Amino acid sequence: MLQDTLTIRFYQRLSDALVDLWNRGYRFDDLRMYIDGYLAALRHANSLEPYLIHRLEEEITRYLYDVSNFEKTQTEPERDYR
Repeated sequence: MLQDTLTIRFYQRLSDALVDLWNRGYRFDDLRMYIDGYLAALRHANSLEPYLIHRLEEEITRYLYDVSNFEKTQTEPERDYR
């Protein structure tokens, strides 16, 4: 579980971006590359401590492989047009 506020903020941004990319047609290989690039940028910028980046990677990987995060939700009930 993430507890650092900045790490949580990065997690939220990353998970939102993954869902957006999924809805635009990208799939797991592309999303994994996006995650790798995002984490590499965090490491390069020294935005977080290395152990926090590692925890973020564990959590976002868990998020990626949970298929329920990418299922479309039904916002309106289906109507019967008879």
